[in-house]
Amino acid sequence: MADRYFDQMGAHFARKIYSGLKGDVRLAVLKRDLAEWLPEICEADQSLRVLDVGAGLGHMSEWALLRGHRVTLADPSAEMLDGARERLSAIDSAYPVTYLQCPLQALTAQGHSYDLVICHAVLEWLEEPALALAVLRQLCRPGGRISLAFYNRDALVYKNLIKGQLRKLAKNQLAGSKRSLTPQQPLDPALMADWVRQQQLECLEKSGIRVFYDYMPAEFQTLLQPEEVIEQELRYSRHPTYRDLGRYLHWWLRPIDQAHRPVRPARN
Repeated sequence: MADRYFDQMGAHFARKIYSGLKGDVRLAVLKRDLAEWLPEICEADQSLRVLDVGAGLGHMSEWALLRGHRVTLADPSAEMLDGARERLSAIDSAYPVTYLQCPLQALTAQGHSYDLVICHAVLEWLEEPALALAVLRQLCRPGGRISLAFYNRDALVYKNLIKGQLRKLAKNQLAGSKRSLTPQQPLDPALMADWVRQQQLECLEKSGIRVFYDYMPAEFQTLLQPEEVIEQELRYSRHPTYRDLGRYLHWWLRPIDQAHRPVRPARN
């Protein structure tokens, strides 16, 4: 299995991932989380150095840029970066945006580190996600944070259980096909937690992304208004009973040996 990139798939990717309610829920949870968690390392008048790894079409970079942060986008796909440039070009920012066309594994060669490293829906597309987590750790500055979102294998197992697809589970047929947008390597949260500890990282906060909507029968989904779904997804995304059922999990990580060294982001 090799790492999966998304060249020549930008329009399809945007339509499938971001144009529907599932994408709206995903962004709503991620943005809510970052808005609530960032103040622990950033005062209102400060600007963080933010790296958006596997930035795709730049949705999270847009959020950070609008809040005055210094943003670097990295993605191995030229088509994705072009889409991100188009999205961000209209934003009046005090700082120029940096675009890096390279995979996650090559980012340490740039010689930079960041106050906030965003890595959403990337590790599940990689052949060696544990090594990728080590790279993220290296990219995080003293006192910084990592916003990590990943495709939850437990949620995929549960989805198959309630659909009665027991033979599929018995054969461990959970990976998406090479041409689909279903991740090729769903990640086991327990294994991810082990990797986090091995990298001397601490998980401070957790949220689930789409903790109920993906499990609803289609005929029930059509009865709900999008704003109702988003409201309830936000409400239950951190509930201890439902959080870990999220199709994606969002973890807020800090390096343990840097825990008491304050980040000093530049003032505007």
